[in-house]
Amino acid sequence: MGRRGGEKRPRKTRRQARPTPAPASAPAAPAPGGPLPRHDALAAAALALLLAAAYLPAFQAGFVWDDRIFTEARAVREWSGLWSIWFQPREIVNEAHYWPLVYSTFWLEHKLWGFAPFGYHAVNVLLHAANTLLLWRLALRLRLPGAWLLAALFAVHPLHVESVAWTIERKDLLSGLFYLAAFHAWLRHAEAPAAGRRHYLLALALFVAGLLCKSIVVTLPLALALCHWWQRGRLRAADLARLAPFAAVGAAIVLADLAFYAGREPLALGWTLAERLLIASQALWFYAGKLLWPVDLIVIYPHWPVDASAPLAWGWPAALLALLAVLWLLRERLGRGPLAGVLFFAVTLSPVLGFVDYGYLQFSFVADRYQYLAGIGLLAIASGAAASAAGTMAPPWRRGAAAAGAVVLAVLAALTFRQAELYRDEETFFSHIVAHNPAARGAQGNLGKALLDTGRPQEALDAFRAALERNPDDTDVLANAGVALIRTGHPGEAEALLRRALALDPHHRIVLQNLAESLRKQGSFEEALAYYRAAIEVDAGNALAYAGMGDALLRLERHEEALRHFERALALDPGLDQLRPLRRSALAHLGREDDL
Repeated sequence: MGRRGGEKRPRKTRRQARPTPAPASAPAAPAPGGPLPRHDALAAAALALLLAAAYLPAFQAGFVWDDRIFTEARAVREWSGLWSIWFQPREIVNEAHYWPLVYSTFWLEHKLWGFAPFGYHAVNVLLHAANTLLLWRLALRLRLPGAWLLAALFAVHPLHVESVAWTIERKDLLSGLFYLAAFHAWLRHAEAPAAGRRHYLLALALFVAGLLCKSIVVTLPLALALCHWWQRGRLRAADLARLAPFAAVGAAIVLADLAFYAGREPLALGWTLAERLLIASQALWFYAGKLLWPVDLIVIYPHWPVDASAPLAWGWPAALLALLAVLWLLRERLGRGPLAGVLFFAVTLSPVLGFVDYGYLQFSFVADRYQYLAGIGLLAIASGAAASAAGTMAPPWRRGAAAAGAVVLAVLAALTFRQAELYRDEETFFSHIVAHNPAARGAQGNLGKALLDTGRPQEALDAFRAALERNPDDTDVLANAGVALIRTGHPGEAEALLRRALALDPHHRIVLQNLAESLRKQGSFEEALAYYRAAIEVDAGNALAYAGMGDALLRLERHEEALRHFERALALDPGLDQLRPLRRSALAHLGREDDL
């Protein structure tokens, strides 16, 4: 944020609370609803073109990792699923939060273009473009210096790739859209509180919509309070009274979501308060460092050691407190903007700093996507400082500064382009994680599954073995390793792994299925049939189990039973064309050639 509010003024002026004039480099926004002036239309087009060029690889991306949460959800697939999304959220099996607006968009898109990835990625890019334009107009309304530069940095910063190129992170984009729109509506209300009741209600409605996309929006009331303090140097009782309903509604929705989350994914990571303070303070410095120097970005960053007994570890919170103290003491000289920007950054990140347990903390303390909104605070400081400095330069130097700014944007756009390419497919995605963080939880196993799905079982087996070295009791990895061993011609080794997995989880559908496959490959047809039946008891719609049973029965010359199982498998999955010759063989043995 810019230098607003730092200048010394006579006491009378302070008492009258006159608005600070806008800096020359930040013209006021035009009246809402009117057409954009030509200059602004060109500026908006430049933002859109810059963003589109940076995110070209996203349009060719596929679905990766947690995208299966919505691609496998019956609530998204079925026409009646919209009711489940809103009123029976437990039917979205792997989603532990209640964020129905996000899944409603997935439901709608499925009705428009099925699960073709292009449409979902195009919508994500469009949402990011909308957020970029909203941020630009918000910066103009707040008369921030360097408003366009702020929006351009937001548009192409590589830290945002995770939110844009990863479909499931639609939650960041959609919640950001409602957050920024609510900020706009609030400011219109604040300009004329008596006449702006409809803008107040609109801001509240948009705030609620944002919370139904992602809980991080709960920090909006604090951000609005910070904005008023930055503008006037104080908060009025009327400001707090108007923000109280936002805080109450936000707390109610977030507490309800946390209760839902605790019922779906109970978690107790056991850190002490001191350890959580260390995690939070170091995370803030980590986020700031990645924002200012966005290199070596990965989806799963390594955990760092947390030792509250180490004196040096307390340097992170001490440095943070020292920075805040310096910015407070220099607020008259620097203005309140730098302090407000840093506080906005910290406040907006606060829900994901480790004070509350959530599942991803088991993977990493930090994630790029968490600062999609929070980073605006530091970007505003940087863009405001750059614009203010350029404004004091002579014209030749100013042109040089503009050229330097263009180079920075080009470099960031190139980094974003390269980062977006990682979302092409799961093999590329997990290979990048494993290359930069070999110990990343689940990454080796997921890479192995991606390689298995693309017909490379030997490479997949190497990845599964690496995963099992770190976690020998991962039943999913054991199950998939069994598949890889079967496909590489080692059913006996597969059987040993799968029996180990079955001892850990006797009702694991994939383990039962694959153990039956390994036994069938070894000619143990009767025992294979028992495990196929067990797999079907767990999942009555398992077409592959019926197919395997049919093949085992055919080899046992129980042709009538084999035929029934082939037909059941084809009814469940008509795409199992490899069964049709086996079905014909069963019919021929039964003398029913006419049924072919």
